This record gives sequence, C-alpha cells and structure tokens, in this order.
Amino acid sequence: MADRLAQVSAQIENVRQLQSVVTAMRGIAASRVQRARALLAGGDAYSAVVSLAIGQALTLLPADYRAEHGSRRAAVVLFCAEQGFAGAYSERVLDRGSADLPGATMFLVGSRGGMAARERGLTAAWTAPMATHPEAVPALACTIAEALYEYVADGAPSRIEVVVPVSGPAGDIRIERRSVLPLDLSSFRRPIAQVPPLTTLPPHELLERLTAEYVYAKLCEATMHAYAAENQARMMAMTSARNNIEARLTELGQRKLQLRQDEITSEIVELTAGAHAMRAMR
Repeated sequence: MADRLAQVSAQIENVRQLQSVVTAMRGIAASRVQRARALLAGGDAYSAVVSLAIGQALTLLPADYRAEHGSRRAAVVLFCAEQGFAGAYSERVLDRGSADLPGATMFLVGSRGGMAARERGLTAAWTAPMATHPEAVPALACTIAEALYEYVADGAPSRIEVVVPVSGPAGDIRIERRSVLPLDLSSFRRPIAQVPPLTTLPPHELLERLTAEYVYAKLCEATMHAYAAENQARMMAMTSARNNIEARLTELGQRKLQLRQDEITSEIVELTAGAHAMRAMR
C-alpha cells in the first residue's frame, strides 16, 4: 500500500513539473504573438506607402500599360512551422498549397514543414528555416525575394503566390492564398491630381524598382503573419496540453486520496486487531 502511494506521489510531482514547462512554453508563445501583431501595423503602413508610389508612377505611363510576363507556370511559397508543438499547423498549409496549386514549383519555409513535406513525398525547389523571432523577419523576406527573383530570371514561373497562415483575433487560424506576382496594376489607385511626380528614373525602371519594393513588403507581411500564426498554434496546443495535465492531476489526486484512505483504514484495522489481541492475552 505504501509503495503504491509513493508511486502516485512521484507521478504527481512529475506531472507538476511538466505542467510548469507547458505553462512556460504557452507564455512564451503568447508573448511572441502579441509582439508580431504589434509589428504588423508598421508593415501595413509600409505597403500602403509603396502602393501609393506605384499609383503615382503609373501616371507616367500610358493608360493602357500592361506589364509583360514570361511563363505562366506558377511558383508557390509555403510558410510552415519551424519548431514543434504546433499541432497540425504545417499539415494544413501543405494541404492548402497542394490543393490550390497542383504542379506548382514549391518554395518551402520552415524546418518542421520540410519534414512533413518529405513524408508526403513532396519535393521543394528551395527551402529555408522560418524566423524564430520578429527581428529576423525582414532578413528572411529578403532571402525569399532573392530566391524568387533568381528563379524568375532563369525563365521559370512569373506567377508567384504565397500560402500563409493568418491568426484571427479569436485565436482561430485560417490559411490564405495571396498573389505576389504579377501585379494587378488596376488595383493601385492613381492620384486625382494630374501633376506628374518628379523622378530621376525612366518610368519603366521606376515601376520595376517599386514593384520589387512592393513584393518585399508583401513578403515581410506574409512572413510576420506566419510567425504570429505558428506561435498562436503552439499557444493553442499548450493550452490543450495544460487542460489535459490538469485533468490528469485531478485524477492522480483522487487516486492518492483513495490510497491514503485505504492506508489509514488498514492501520486502524491493524491497531484494532492488536488491541483485541492484547485484551485477549490479559
């Protein structure tokens, strides 16, 4: 009896230690989500400024101007998880990417996602680890942009899309597909005033450089959303784990009480039996 009680007590201590780890991981993930969401506003403002500049640059070109593109084959950038304990996060991204863009050239971000892709028999043309802190997002976006431009320069796809998880305010995560290239020039608002902007570059070169800046801004935005979503998924997984741990602790606590009661009952029985034996000997 005492041995079983000691075993249950040891189990409770181990589960409590695990609870501390899970609580810490959940707190870290929640902090990262808040930090990423705070930085998204700056990325939106950056994209808005570049969009305005593109609209102004379009006033220097003919009204029926259309950018020319080469091959219409597609490339897709998939943002998956870098670290574990994120549930089915990477699997959902891979499901959306393979369903929406079958046969597309895959650019995959996230080490855990790469493992999941290989298990499915999927081959990525390019891979990179996902950012593990917000300050690394701009550099990663630049790396992705360089890889995409190198691929386009080789005469490969000119249609590029990203599949990115986005965390909602209620804690939900939706998988979105966003177009990066080619640009839909009709979506950029041209200024009402007909005063042309002052420039030092030919209009086509100016638009080309602004397009590169816009693509970079959109990749930064997608990367930050993916960073927030991965940590949101991890926070949800840790919340579920914590609930399971609390249920397990309740179960073990009840088991410990039962064993303790049984132990006390056995002691009382033994004492009573001993008292009867002593009285019988007198």
